[in-house]
Amino acid sequence: MTQETPALSPLLQFALELAGTAAQEIVPRFQNTAVRSKKDGSPVTEADTEAERVMRELIALRYPDHGIMGEEAEDVNPGAEYCWVLDPIDGTSAFALGLPTFGTLIALLHRGHPVIGVVNMPALKETVYAETGKGCWYLNRLGDLERVQVRQGANRVEDAFLSTTGLYNTDVDPRGAAAAPRMSELIRRAGRFRFVGDCVQHAWVARGLLDGAVDPKMNPWDNAALIPCVLEAGGQISDIDGRTDDLVHAPHLVTSANPALHAHILAVLGGNA
Repeated sequence: MTQETPALSPLLQFALELAGTAAQEIVPRFQNTAVRSKKDGSPVTEADTEAERVMRELIALRYPDHGIMGEEAEDVNPGAEYCWVLDPIDGTSAFALGLPTFGTLIALLHRGHPVIGVVNMPALKETVYAETGKGCWYLNRLGDLERVQVRQGANRVEDAFLSTTGLYNTDVDPRGAAAAPRMSELIRRAGRFRFVGDCVQHAWVARGLLDGAVDPKMNPWDNAALIPCVLEAGGQISDIDGRTDDLVHAPHLVTSANPALHAHILAVLGGNA
């Protein structure tokens, strides 16, 4: 450890245990699994379904009164006081291509509000996690643990290092979106821009490696774990329209390092800057 750290709560310890359990199903199948399409056309692999299955079994055994929401199976008691939100592989397309830029997302909601978030990147052997009021932490492949914060200094898009998962549901590839955000303008004006993708880009915002990240299409299992991590790192988070009232169910997501940059990203995406 690189610095003194607060004691892990039992629930955060359990969330990290879930991440390790999922990794045991994911890592042996990485670069060695078949891909099929779900009804909505999105990719899924045996690693997705098996990782979620073992996490659900462990939750049911340890906390039978807790609810469970996940990408690969039906919700279980989602209105419970405590509810786990699981995405076994966020970035299945990257996983299927043999790229290491994917992660397992685990969140715990308390009365609908995310209080614990874990972003485990098993191929990179890195984890970013947070619990409300206890900061955001980064564990690297060497076992070093450090508290992380967003990067400061970039208040405008032109000075910022930005990322997005993809161009779907934007002006480049609107796919029927009613008001497609102007991603082409954000790319053109950004100081630096890369397609990092999925949960990794938001974890890197929390770590201070990126100044901002945009996801044009999200679901609760994509969002929930990211919220505590970004907020506890001192960052900003909203949907593309600037709403923050129900981030777990936000249809799209923007994370950034500070209020001024966040407002400028939203303005550029909305064609107002």
